[in-house]
Amino acid sequence: MQKFAIAIIVVSILLGVLAYPYMPAQMATHWGISGEVNGYLPKAWGMTIMPSLIAVLGILFFVIPRLDPLGANIEKFRRHYNGLIILILLFLLVLQAQMILWGLGVHINPLILMPILLGPLFYYIGVMLAHSKRNWFMGIRTPWTLSSDVVWDKTHKLGARLFKACGILTFLGLFFPSYELVLVLVPVVIASCWTVVYSYLEYRKLKRK
Repeated sequence: MQKFAIAIIVVSILLGVLAYPYMPAQMATHWGISGEVNGYLPKAWGMTIMPSLIAVLGILFFVIPRLDPLGANIEKFRRHYNGLIILILLFLLVLQAQMILWGLGVHINPLILMPILLGPLFYYIGVMLAHSKRNWFMGIRTPWTLSSDVVWDKTHKLGARLFKACGILTFLGLFFPSYELVLVLVPVVIASCWTVVYSYLEYRKLKRK
C-alpha cells in the first residue's frame, strides 16, 4: 500500500509538471453548487496545490500510527486504514485531473463527478468504521468513545451502517442533480451528529451499570 501511495504522489507531481505549460494564467479551481466556476487561482498556485496536498496527506497518514499512543490498535485494522488512504489520495488525484482537463477546455460537470467520487468514499468510510479499534486519529473520536472500548465498538457499528447509507444516498445524487447537495451534505451531517449523541448515551448507560 505504501508503494501505491507513493505512486499516486509521483503521478500527481508528473501531471502538474507536464500540464503546466498548457494551463491558462488563471485556472478554475472551485465550482458552485450548480456546477458553475466560482473560484480561480494563478496557475502557479493551481498546479501545485493538489500535488502538495496529496504528498502531505500521504506522508501524514503513514506517520499517524507511529504518533498515536494507541498505534497498536490501528495495526489491528491496518488493511482497511490503508484502503482509506488510497481512496482519499485517488479522490484528490481525480480532482487534480478534473482541474487540468477544465484548463485544457474539457469541461466535466462536477455535479456528475462528485457523486461518483464521494459515494464510494463515504461507503468505504463505513467499512473502515466497522473494523476500527480505539485510537486518537481515525474514527468517531468523542470523549466517550475514547474512554471506553465498549462505547467505541457500539458507536462505530452504528457509524458504519450510517456512513454506508450516506455513500448510497450520495451516489444517487448522480441521478437527481437538483437534490445533490441535500443527498450529500444532509445525511453526512445527520450521521455525524447522531453518532456523537449516541456515544454519549451509550457511555451514560455503561456508567449506570
